[in-house]
Amino acid sequence: MKWIDNISSIIKTWTRNRSESFATWQIDLIGQQYFVIILSLFVGICSGVAAVILKHSIAFVKTFVFDNFASNDYNFLLLLSPAVGILITMLYVKYIVRDNLGHGITKILHAISQQDSNLRKHHAYSSVIASSFTIGFGGSVGAEAPIALTGAGLGSNIGKLFKMDYKTITLLVACGAAGGIGGAFKAPIAGMIFTLEILMLNLTMASIVPLLISAITATSITYYFLGNETEFGMITIMPFRLSNMPFYVLLGIFTGFISLMFTRGTWFCEREMGKIKNPYFKWILGSTVLGLLIFLFPPLYGEGYEVIGQLLSGRTYEFYSGSPITLLGDGLWPLLFFTAGVIVFKTIATSLTTTAGGVGGTFAPSLLLGGVSGYFFALVNNAFGWHDIPLTNFTLVGMAGVMAGVMHAPLTSIFLIAEITNGYQLLVPLMLVATISHLTIGLFEEHSIYTKPLAEKGELLTHQRDKTVLTLMHLDKVIETDFTTVHANDTFGSLVQAIAKSERNLFPVVNDRDEMIGVVLLNDIRRFMFNKDIYNTTLVREVMMIPPAFISIHDNMETVMDKFESTQAWNLPVIDNHKYVGFVSKSKIFSVYRRVLTHVSYE
Repeated sequence: MKWIDNISSIIKTWTRNRSESFATWQIDLIGQQYFVIILSLFVGICSGVAAVILKHSIAFVKTFVFDNFASNDYNFLLLLSPAVGILITMLYVKYIVRDNLGHGITKILHAISQQDSNLRKHHAYSSVIASSFTIGFGGSVGAEAPIALTGAGLGSNIGKLFKMDYKTITLLVACGAAGGIGGAFKAPIAGMIFTLEILMLNLTMASIVPLLISAITATSITYYFLGNETEFGMITIMPFRLSNMPFYVLLGIFTGFISLMFTRGTWFCEREMGKIKNPYFKWILGSTVLGLLIFLFPPLYGEGYEVIGQLLSGRTYEFYSGSPITLLGDGLWPLLFFTAGVIVFKTIATSLTTTAGGVGGTFAPSLLLGGVSGYFFALVNNAFGWHDIPLTNFTLVGMAGVMAGVMHAPLTSIFLIAEITNGYQLLVPLMLVATISHLTIGLFEEHSIYTKPLAEKGELLTHQRDKTVLTLMHLDKVIETDFTTVHANDTFGSLVQAIAKSERNLFPVVNDRDEMIGVVLLNDIRRFMFNKDIYNTTLVREVMMIPPAFISIHDNMETVMDKFESTQAWNLPVIDNHKYVGFVSKSKIFSVYRRVLTHVSYE
């Protein structure tokens, strides 16, 4: 009704004005720096609460599924549960959210580089709801990317509420992501490092304090509501032995190739499933295969943290119980076959979950894949008697290896595994395996599973300041359009008249189809301008020149700068499907570059 809309508009206006007045008053009272610290504390609280809600929601849905579906060792009803969760998620996203949630981390990176760190309001809650159904019903994905997107969405919208600038909003986005990761894993150091390695935030004194506050606050919230125990704290870790060092090196190489398999396998499945246009057929196909895989390999169900706990605590019989493969027996070879199957099919299960319509991330899948890979590596080694190595240690370190390779984030993986397992005594092998895995996959893939889609479009921010600024610049902001266009078949006299009315010294030339074919430079024709004998006998096409390069309206700024560098030109024309749009000059680029550099630089 109209009167309700009017009241709603009044409330929104009043709230906006109050928030702006409050922000201005607070900044005047305590200063910008301390106000940002207060906001980071608030973002940390919200992110921690969101992490708690997500953990409880997933547990509630999972309990509901098993209480209603699970009844025997080989429960065929569990073949359907992932399909139910994905369908609920798909309908929720399509009809309620009405937006593509996509890959959470990639969406954060895209928002920072292309949308002024602007995330929509629904990002503060939508991923929590969607991933709860997906994971709780058995989707083979993780909750950490959704909670990172949720925290980032909270930070972005809190920053916009108080009218913060791009630098501050970006920092609050990073604070939310750090809080989400720190809270989800109870790992504040890993949460902070995550923003530096994966979100490419520059480490400065202006950023490190808010990041730490958010991560610590969110972790404290989850400790309060979920208890003091870390995810895998109750395990026995064998002391580090120098004699095992060569096998840790081999494990690093092995997990590097496992990471490569997971990364490329994920891209392949997404590309092939993307060819299917009907979302319901995609759901049927993906859910059917996913359900079958989970039925054969139960460790593929959900996040898989229980499976990692079983391997770390030596409960091997629980690892592959409930699978028809146990009919092969309980010996070493069935166990090796089952473990290899989990490694191979985890990539497919994760990809099918998201492409079929589910919402989730790759944090938990990479941890499960790494743990199983490390366990498999040690199991094979011990079975053939090459050297007796501890299964628990290699399971734990393998988690760091695959995570480092998949995410191209060795520091995040090192500290995350150390924090969630209390495994700091294995810091040396963690560092070794994570580094070697990262170097191994780096020989084949320059970018991580999160960053490659953006890198291919030239939208990825990096720690290289020049590239970062160019990525943040947009071509439409540097195009100049106040040039007088002349026709190729115009006479020289008409050109002189156009020059007399223009304040610019170059003139784009178009043909009968309005396509740009050349340019006239004032300096090139100055000596002919007073020769009236050629006014009616010479055409513009006879005095024009071909530009050394054309800039497409779809080019990114890095491509634009490459064209300026290769041609040594000062001005280059911009075209859209051969149609003239305007010109870009070096002076304009440098001016905007300096402004953007000031806009994004932290003190």
